[in-house]
Amino acid sequence: MPTKPRTQGHPDLESVMFTEEQIKTRVRELGQEIRAVFGSGEFTLISIINGAVMFTADLMREIDNPVRLDCIRISSYGDKMKSVGAPQVVASLTIDITNRHVLLIDDILDTGKTITLVSGLVRKHNPASLRTCVLLDKIGRREVNFEADFVGFKIPDKFVVGYGLDFAERYRNLPCIGVLSPRLQNASAWA
Repeated sequence: MPTKPRTQGHPDLESVMFTEEQIKTRVRELGQEIRAVFGSGEFTLISIINGAVMFTADLMREIDNPVRLDCIRISSYGDKMKSVGAPQVVASLTIDITNRHVLLIDDILDTGKTITLVSGLVRKHNPASLRTCVLLDKIGRREVNFEADFVGFKIPDKFVVGYGLDFAERYRNLPCIGVLSPRLQNASAWA
């Protein structure tokens, strides 16, 4: 049975911000930037999941270094479009990162609360160094002074989904990143 071609858009998107090809190209470039900084040495990737799982998997494929991987799960949005206050740690680190170089990966740097919280948790484990990488940087929503070391794309203050980013746990599987249609940007649309 022939496979159906994947379309870049989705009927629930108002617009596509970044196509699948644009994302692949930028992730490849980020891999090169990261290798230039870390050299050929080993380092540990810590992915903030669920949102960064696709980005982390693709980015790992662009890094030749020996890497170790751990994940940390944070809850900050629930079914809302804006952060619902202080992020909560749902699952923490499982491997020892003491005296190891660490790259913390997140899908989006928005208010800055989540990555600040997780960076603080990581620092308590005394890594040799800590750098951060985010796919998207939405600087217009920043509430905490934080700048990532590696940034995929800077974006305006729009609610985006796809490529791991979700709304109420939907749309993570889209190959592109797009602006969610305004008619769907409230929880009552899903009732």
